[in-house]
Amino acid sequence: MKRLFDLLVALILSLIFAIPALIIGILVKFTSSGPIIYWSTRMGKNNSTFRMPKFRTMLTNTPVVATHLLTNPDQFLTPIGSFLRKSSLDEIPQLWCILTGDMSFVGPRPSLPSQTDLNTARTQANVHTLVPGLTGWAQVNGRDEIPNEQKVAFDAEYFQKQSFFFDLKIMCLTAWKVVKRDGVAH
Repeated sequence: MKRLFDLLVALILSLIFAIPALIIGILVKFTSSGPIIYWSTRMGKNNSTFRMPKFRTMLTNTPVVATHLLTNPDQFLTPIGSFLRKSSLDEIPQLWCILTGDMSFVGPRPSLPSQTDLNTARTQANVHTLVPGLTGWAQVNGRDEIPNEQKVAFDAEYFQKQSFFFDLKIMCLTAWKVVKRDGVAH
């Protein structure tokens, strides 16, 4: 049922966001050099890797590490990067990953392979067996502001409580957090 829900909602949202995505793509192209879409290798279900697209919000010379590990992340943002990140509009291309089954709407956020501490802790908590999500229980409980130990604890709680209605609750809380721009560091 979760996969069917993901497919149906991703198709509907793809149609709704087609024009905004086109406008964002044009803005990304005309405000900085480089590709419109940034493809990042991420950890998926059972620690497999997949390629996750986002609208590019960082300059092309930015080191490939988690943003919180950069000394001064703001220096790497494109002119519209901060807005795209705070509004979560940079994540529209991830609907593709939901359509292909690499991601779900709700699950642990896919990490970078280089985030070994986070990936190891998720594996120990069996969180790695879940399909990663566009949003998750950790995102609505702190997003960029909480340490990895808390993220894994929230992901493990989601693993135990997962249900259709819990997913709907997380999606509603996510929409509220996005509107408030709550929990976004950059």
